[in-house]
Amino acid sequence: MKNRPLIIGYILLIWFAISFITNLIGPLMPVIIQDFHLSLTLAGFLPFSFFLAYGLISIPGGMLFEARGARYSLMLAFALNLAGALAIALLPGYATAIGGLFVIGLGMALLQVVINPLMRTAGGEANFAFFSVMGQLVFGLASFLSPIAFKSLMARPESADKPLAWVAFYWCFAAAFILLLLVNRRLPLPDVTLNDDERSGNLAAYRELWARRDVRLFFLAIVAYVGTEQTLANWMSQFLASYHGLSATGEGADAVGRFWGLMSLGCLLGLLLLKLQDSRRVLAVFTLLAMACTAVALFGPAAVSPRALSAAGFFLSVMFSVLFSLGLNSVPRHHGALSGILCSGILGGALVPLIVGMLGDAVGLRAAMCVVFLTLAYILAVGWWAKPLVRNDTMSLPQLVSRLRRRSAA
Repeated sequence: MKNRPLIIGYILLIWFAISFITNLIGPLMPVIIQDFHLSLTLAGFLPFSFFLAYGLISIPGGMLFEARGARYSLMLAFALNLAGALAIALLPGYATAIGGLFVIGLGMALLQVVINPLMRTAGGEANFAFFSVMGQLVFGLASFLSPIAFKSLMARPESADKPLAWVAFYWCFAAAFILLLLVNRRLPLPDVTLNDDERSGNLAAYRELWARRDVRLFFLAIVAYVGTEQTLANWMSQFLASYHGLSATGEGADAVGRFWGLMSLGCLLGLLLLKLQDSRRVLAVFTLLAMACTAVALFGPAAVSPRALSAAGFFLSVMFSVLFSLGLNSVPRHHGALSGILCSGILGGALVPLIVGMLGDAVGLRAAMCVVFLTLAYILAVGWWAKPLVRNDTMSLPQLVSRLRRRSAA
């Protein structure tokens, strides 16, 4: 395919933008609370608005992509992202932050609908697994760099004297989306033919799936996972500032960056473990370790708490992919429609952090964040009740080493 490296680089750039912008919300939370004098409940509406958009657009976005194609869907997504970023940059305030994040969330969700099938087409079926892993690594790199960039901006002397210094990020995002819009108009994108498991399906398929108890339970599992992830990421800095006196723009931002960085490393270990063990066992072990790290983080001393919060990200790393694959492997058909239902579970990132914020005003943030033990307990239970029709292929460690050696020799 002509211009293949350029198109793949463009898709990886989109992955980077999605992750960088999404994961800036966590470090921003304590600063926005201070700048706008918010209660924890009101602050909880910031991630709520962003991830609510994800939950709402996943299924309609797939239908739009099927009807209008990749270029149109990308143009609309970038236009939404640009509008949301400009709203926050031009009129910084609590109400515009809520509205702007919602509009940006719509655009981000639409981007995620498009880029996997586009990457499969541009890179080729044979290379799709490789480029998917590369995309996840780029996503992880951006999530790691986002808090570092935030810390760097807020540490500048002029930022200390300038109100709402963080708004500069949204001017940069607006400029980036203008550039992506221009590139999208000129880049020769390939026509994407969707596989059966990528098609959104009709209403009858959604009704058939939603009537199944296991589908509803897997949907709640995705809600629980994303809710856990976003609660820890978004409330981490505020927790460390409130209970340990650590700087939200210093140690807090560092902890968020390590959280996302360790999550990326955990994905690599997860890929190895899933070749050696049943995915349900891997899920159970990682969930128990995530619960242990969270307990140490919430009730341990200041010297340990930031690192324990970050370490929780390492053990959360495999959960989304394992839950998603268990869900898909538990039903015999309509996998495209099921993917849309499961992706709608991303609205857990809206619901759980908001619940934690509301409880935080009533009983304190430490007690409120214990909600994640309930969501993690639900995920742990999935490893017990899930009955996939197809299990992940496993092998012994010597067999895996032998296969790797053969591949390296070839």
